[in-house]
Amino acid sequence: MDESILGRLGRMMSGKTGRWIVIAVWIIAAIVLTFTLPAVNDRTANNAADLPEDSPSVVADELIKEEFPTSSGLPALLTWHRESGLTEADLAEIQYLSKELTDNPLTQQSFLPPLHEIPLPALQGSVSEDGTTFVQPLFFKEKTETEILEKNLESINEAVSERIGSDPFKVPTDSGKLSLRVTGPVGISVDATGLFSGADFKLLLATVILVLVVLLLIYRSPLLAIIPLIGVGFAYIVTSPILGFMADHGWITVDSQAISIMTVLLFGAGTDYCLFLISHYRSELRNHESKRKAMIAAFKDSSGAIAMSGLTIVISLITLLVAKYGAYHRFAVPFSLSIFIMMLAALTLVPALLSVFGRASFFPIVPRTPEMEGRIGKWIGHIVTTRPWTVILTCLIIFSVLAGYSSQIKYSYDILSSFPEDMNSREGYSVISDSYSPGELAPATVVIDTDGEDVDLAQALEGMNIVESVADPVTSKSNKDLQSYEVTFNLNPYAFEAIDSIPEIRKMAERELKAANISSVDEKVWIGGQTATQFDKRDTVKSDEFMIIPIIIVLISLLLLAYLRSVTAMVYLMGTVILSFFAAMGLGWIILHHFMGVDAIEGTIPLYSFVFLVALGEDYNIFMVSSIWRKKETMPIKQAIRKGVAETSGVITSAGIILAATFSVLATLPIQVLVQFGLITALGVLMDTFIVRPFLVPAITALLGRLAFWPSKVTTQEEKEHANH
Repeated sequence: MDESILGRLGRMMSGKTGRWIVIAVWIIAAIVLTFTLPAVNDRTANNAADLPEDSPSVVADELIKEEFPTSSGLPALLTWHRESGLTEADLAEIQYLSKELTDNPLTQQSFLPPLHEIPLPALQGSVSEDGTTFVQPLFFKEKTETEILEKNLESINEAVSERIGSDPFKVPTDSGKLSLRVTGPVGISVDATGLFSGADFKLLLATVILVLVVLLLIYRSPLLAIIPLIGVGFAYIVTSPILGFMADHGWITVDSQAISIMTVLLFGAGTDYCLFLISHYRSELRNHESKRKAMIAAFKDSSGAIAMSGLTIVISLITLLVAKYGAYHRFAVPFSLSIFIMMLAALTLVPALLSVFGRASFFPIVPRTPEMEGRIGKWIGHIVTTRPWTVILTCLIIFSVLAGYSSQIKYSYDILSSFPEDMNSREGYSVISDSYSPGELAPATVVIDTDGEDVDLAQALEGMNIVESVADPVTSKSNKDLQSYEVTFNLNPYAFEAIDSIPEIRKMAERELKAANISSVDEKVWIGGQTATQFDKRDTVKSDEFMIIPIIIVLISLLLLAYLRSVTAMVYLMGTVILSFFAAMGLGWIILHHFMGVDAIEGTIPLYSFVFLVALGEDYNIFMVSSIWRKKETMPIKQAIRKGVAETSGVITSAGIILAATFSVLATLPIQVLVQFGLITALGVLMDTFIVRPFLVPAITALLGRLAFWPSKVTTQEEKEHANH
C-alpha cells in the first residue's frame, strides 16, 4: 500500500473530526444492522448435508427412500433397558407407547412398527438374549429439522415419565429401574445439536474474560485492555447480522460449530491486529509530543502489515468454498467475512479510539521504559545473527522429530466418540453393544438390480467376517428387479473395519450379479446407511485436503511474493510454517494419544488446522519480516535482523499467547473434535510464536544475507556511505 495513502488514512483516523466520524459510523452500523437483520445464531442449520448429492451413499439413500419407503427415513432407536431384566409390565409400556405414537404421530413421523399389535410372547422374542434390552425403532422423514426431532424426543420422554413415574432418560442404565435412551442417527443428531446449544455464548464469555485478563497482565492498563475488546466486539456485532441476512436468503448455510470457532478466531486474531497497532503507537508516543503525529507514524508502519496479514487469512479461509465436504464449505464465508471486518475495525475504529485517548490509553503506567524494552528480544537477535547454523539445525531437528509423529496419527469418522460418555445417544449405543450386536446401531442397506434374474445375495453377505446377520430380502413395490438387504455388522458400524468393508461389500455384490450373467454391474449396486456415509465422508475429506492445501500454499505464496518482492523469502517463510504445522500435528498426537488416551483424532482436523496454522503463522512472519525489511534500508542486514527481532519480540509473543489461549478455550466444550482442534492449533501457534518467528526465520535470513531478498537488490549502509564519498 502506498505510503501517501497510509499517511492520508492515518491523518483522517487521528483528526479531531475524522476520528469521531469513524467511531460514529461503526456505532450506527452496529445499531442499524442489529435491529434490521437477523442474528446469525437464529439462522443456524445443524442438520445441513455434508456430502455432495452425487455421493454413492447419498444416491443410495435416496433410492432406498423412494423404492423401499417403509424402511426409509431417519431412524431413532428407542433403547429400553433394565439391568435386572425387562418385565412383562415393561413390555406393556413399550406397547402402550407404540399405540400412542400410532394414534397420535409425532411431527414428521414417517414409520413406526406396530408393536402394540404383536402378542406379548412374540414381543418377548425380540428382547436381547440376556433379557435386559429391547430396541424400538421409530422413523422420521428425511431432512427433518433437528429442533423438531428434539421436541419429539421430549414428547416421548414426557409420555413415558408420566406412565412410569420417573424420568427414563435420567435413570442410570446400570440401575434396577427401567431406563430409556434414544440413539441411532436421530439421537446422535439431537445430542450433537445439544452440545453446541449455547456454546457460542459460553465461548464468547470465556474468550472475552481470557483476553481481558491477559491484556491487563501485559499492559497493566485497564483502558488499553478494553480498547482491543471494543474493536473486536464491534466487528462481531457487525458480522453477526450480515451473516444472518445471508443465511436468511439462502446464500450461505451456517451451523453452530462454525459460529463457535468463528468467535474464537475473531477474538484471537482481532486482538493480535490491535496489539500490533498499539505497540507501534506506544513506540511513536516516545518520539512525538503530538499524539496525532504519533498515530500517523504508527499507522504508516503497521497498517500495511495488518492489511497483508488480514488478507492472508481471508484468502486462506475463502478457499474452503471449493471444498465438496459441507462442513468445510460452511466455514468459508463466516470465517473470512469476520476476519475481513475485523481487519477493517483494526485499521479504522481502533486507531480512532487510540487517537481519542492518546497517552491516557496507557494509564496508570507504561509497561516498559525504552531501556527495558526488548531485552530478551535483543538477546535472541544476537544469537540468530551470530550462530545461525546452530539455531537452524536445532529447530529443524526438533520440528522434524515432532513432524515424524504426525505420520502415526490415526483418524476417526465416528461422531459418537466425540460425545461425552454420559450423553443419551452414546449410553444407548453402549447398551445395544452389550446386549445385541453393536451393528444394531446403524445397519447398512444393500440394494441390487437383479435385471429379472434369480439372485440371492444373503448367503454371500452372511459369509463376510464383519457381518452379524442379514435380513430377508425386500422387493421394491414399483420395480420388481430391485431387492434390498439389511446388513447388521458384528462391530461398531463407525469403526475403521466397518467403513473399510464398504468397497468389499460392493465388489462382492457385483461378483454375484456377474455370476448371474447381469451386465453393467457397477451401475446396479447401491449401499446406504451410516457406514456407507462415513466411507464417503472419508473419501470426500481426503479429496478436499489434496485439492485445497496446494491452493492455499500457492495463494499465500503469491501474496508474500507481492508484498516482500522476494522469491527466496517467500520459499523459506512458507516452508517454515508448513513444517511447523506437521510438528504441531505430531506433538498434538503425542499429547492426545499418550497422555489423554485418545485412540484417533477426527478426520476433518488436519485441513482445519492447516488453514488456520499456515495463515496465522504467516501473520507473525509478516509482522517480524516487515520490520526487518524496513530497517535494512538504513542499516546493515544483520543489524536490521537484530533490531527487527528485538522490536517485534514483545508484541508478537503477547499476541501469540493470546491467540493460543483463545483456541485453548475450545477445550472447555464437551466435544472431543473441538478439544483436539483447539489443542493442536494452540500448540502450532505457540511453536510459531516461540520458535519459528524469533529463532528459525531470523536465523535463515541471517544465514542467507543478501540472498534472502533475491531477486531484489540490497545496498548495505556501508556501500551507501562509500558511494557518497
